[in-house]
Amino acid sequence: LSVHFLSACSCPSTMKFLAALALTAISGATAFVAPQGNRAATQLGMSDYSVNTSVRDNVDVGVGGPLAGGMGGRDLAEIWDNSSPVIVQGGSLRTWSFANPAIESVQVLLKTEGRPLDADVELWQGPDNTPHKMRVYVEDGALRTFNAVIGTPRGPNTVAIRNIGQLEFPLDAVVRPDRDDGLAANIASVAQRSETIQGGALRTYPFNPTVDSVAIILKTDGRPLNARIELLQGPNNNKQVVELYTEDGLDRPFFAIVETPGSGNVVRVVNTAPVEFPLYASVDAYRVGGGGDWADDGLMIGRAF
Repeated sequence: LSVHFLSACSCPSTMKFLAALALTAISGATAFVAPQGNRAATQLGMSDYSVNTSVRDNVDVGVGGPLAGGMGGRDLAEIWDNSSPVIVQGGSLRTWSFANPAIESVQVLLKTEGRPLDADVELWQGPDNTPHKMRVYVEDGALRTFNAVIGTPRGPNTVAIRNIGQLEFPLDAVVRPDRDDGLAANIASVAQRSETIQGGALRTYPFNPTVDSVAIILKTDGRPLNARIELLQGPNNNKQVVELYTEDGLDRPFFAIVETPGSGNVVRVVNTAPVEFPLYASVDAYRVGGGGDWADDGLMIGRAF
C-alpha cells in the first residue's frame, strides 16, 4: 500500500490537487483570527484605569528617599490644623462610618495633651466582621502622635476607636478619607527597600537623631498579617507600641508614620504569626530635619554648659 501511495503522490495531477487543498485550509484558518484593529484602544483604556487605582495597589519600594524638613509631603501638623478632632474620653467608644465604596483607605490620627495614649482601633465591615484591628500605646501622645492609614475596600465600613485608658486620660482622634495623593502616597514615595520577615522573627532599624519621623509599610502576599511595631529609646524602653492584625495583608496593607524625636531611636518589627505567614516590611526615614530638637530628651553630648 505504501508503494502505491507514493507512486500516486508522484503524479502531477495529484500534486496539484494536494497544493490546492493546502491553500484552501490556510485561507480558511485566517477567518478565525481575532481582529487587531482595536488593540491600541484597549491598551489605552487599561492604562487610564491603572492611573486611577488606589495607592494601596502600588506599594512597590526602591525609588524613594526621605523628605527634607519642612519640604514636600503632607505635614502631619497641617492635617491636624485642617481637621476637627473628636475627643474620646477614657473608657468610651467613638465610631466613624463611611458608606461610600469609593473610599478605599482612611487616615487614623490619635494624640493627647502629653498624657499616655492607650486605645483599640478596629475596622468593622458588616456584622461580626473585623478584618483589621490594632492596639495602640504611646507614652507621650503629644510628643509622638499616632498616624496610620488602613485599607477600607468594598464599603460600607466603620472605624471604631475605644479609649481603654482611665477617665483622666482623654485622647483626640481624626478619622478621614485618604485620597490618592494623601498620607499613604507620601509614605510609599519615601520607601527605599523592603525585606521579608519570617513568622516569629524580628528586625530592628536604628535611626540617627536627625530623623524626625519614620515611614513604615507592612504587607503580605494575601495571607493574614500579625505584627508588633515598637519604638525603642534605650534598652527595653518602649515609647510606642502597635499590635496589628489584618486578615489580608495584600488587600489591606498597613501604612504608618512614627515620630522619632530625640536620640537613640530604634524601630523594631516583630512578626507574631507562625512561620508559614511571612510579611514584607519597609521601614525608612520619612522626614529628616536639622536635628535641632534631639537634645530635648535631657541627654546632651559634647556640649558645654
